[in-house]
Amino acid sequence: MENILKLYGAEVGECIELPFVGNVKTGFPSPADDFIESSIDLNKILIKHKDSTFFAKVKGDSMRDIGIDEGDLLVIDKLIQPQNHDIVVCFLEGAFTCKRLKKEEDRLWLIAENTSYAPIEITSSDQFLIWGVVLHSIKTFKK
Repeated sequence: MENILKLYGAEVGECIELPFVGNVKTGFPSPADDFIESSIDLNKILIKHKDSTFFAKVKGDSMRDIGIDEGDLLVIDKLIQPQNHDIVVCFLEGAFTCKRLKKEEDRLWLIAENTSYAPIEITSSDQFLIWGVVLHSIKTFKK
């Protein structure tokens, strides 16, 4: 649990607004600086419930086929009720894991998004808790 940090603390509880350039096409380049529309507060876009939202860094490659890679920063909301096929962070047998939730009749599965990993069936004998629903995965391209 030490690598999951509470999002709102004394130093990050304030509103931070950044310039927003609107939509950026991936095709023909355009001078985006000429089209700054307003400012944007990432807290408003990324966070639904500030008191139940946490960050976690991804370790491993089990979700790579949907673009969640090692080092990505996950935005996790503990208040959202998990639904079938949601990406969730779970506490399973003493460790955190990020997988897709699959409900099938009266069976529950955690599905990796990498065919190198087998699905995990959750049984009543497992120490298991759905800790939160992943809302966003934030990538860093250059450090």
